[in-house]
Amino acid sequence: MIAEAILKIKSDAEVSINGNDIDTCEIIWHDNNPTNITKEQIKIKISELETEQANKETKKASGKQKLKDLGLDDAEIKALIGV
Repeated sequence: MIAEAILKIKSDAEVSINGNDIDTCEIIWHDNNPTNITKEQIKIKISELETEQANKETKKASGKQKLKDLGLDDAEIKALIGV
């Protein structure tokens, strides 16, 4: 998620990350971090990405439930949306 957040901030960033926790990981900038992206900016972007993902999952579950309410079974729903 750290790398994804960095790339959302700067799509052409060249970076390696050692560790999974933003507070303790080592970020190695191969492009010398010309935009000076901070860990605080990365934390904010991670939070935004997590919110987006949660919203996507909620909408997916809501849509599936609406299809079930219309009388479709799980196999029919899967055939329609591949889930």
